[in-house]
Amino acid sequence: MNIRERIGIDIGIKKPIEDGIEWARENKVRYIDFRLDISPQSFDEMTPERCDAIKTTLAETGVTMGLHTSSAVNIAEYSPHLAEAADAYLRSYIDIAKATGAGWVEIHGGYHFTSDKQKRLEASRERIKRAVGYAEEQDVTLLLENLNWEPDHAEVHYLAHNVEECHFYFDEITSPNLRWAFTINHADLVSEGIDGFINDMDFSRCEEVRVADSHGKYEEHLAPGKGRIDWKDTFKRLENMPDFKAHYMCAFGALDVMLEGREYLVREAEAALS
Repeated sequence: MNIRERIGIDIGIKKPIEDGIEWARENKVRYIDFRLDISPQSFDEMTPERCDAIKTTLAETGVTMGLHTSSAVNIAEYSPHLAEAADAYLRSYIDIAKATGAGWVEIHGGYHFTSDKQKRLEASRERIKRAVGYAEEQDVTLLLENLNWEPDHAEVHYLAHNVEECHFYFDEITSPNLRWAFTINHADLVSEGIDGFINDMDFSRCEEVRVADSHGKYEEHLAPGKGRIDWKDTFKRLENMPDFKAHYMCAFGALDVMLEGREYLVREAEAALS
């Protein structure tokens, strides 16, 4: 598979799943992501019949689809009723992934409110452990994404946003059903930077590399070439790792902007690897 075929596009909620798969086929996009939650692909709308039809379409087109949970849902929740809802939320995504033949479900660590960080970390890891156990039963792969840094004065902060916090999850949850989604532009916002993640993390567990550019100041998904990330160096380092087999996922702007960005990334990757 060449580098262009390995660079996918996160459709999110920009199109219904069926239209998105057809769009991917027309544009020769091999990997795509969707978020559920709201119409036209809310949980209630993902009927067994619809899931079966999507699974058939994916097999016919050769497109690989992932599902991407919402980072607004706090997977670090421990309050009564809400904690049970967070468990159910992940289980529903896993069930739909199983029914549609999705290649993965991308998940997050949740967020804390500064003073309760440790309690939230522990609640988050325990919830992900339960989700991984269920994913093992259903033969579904979960991808834990490193989320973005928020300014130090902010009250709310995402978990699994730096190398230390990623190790908090991956060092204890060693199941092959929990893998990693490495978001490059998020890594650019923390002190260890992209190189720190590449030097420290186990890339044999990396399933997906999420790409957008970054100005390094705060969370903003820029098109590649519009920020400060050295894409040639990044591709060179990743692609020369012996255990690296991940696909890439564009996550910036409108669909046409991501198609253009994919071509930019192909040029950068080919120049780096020539």
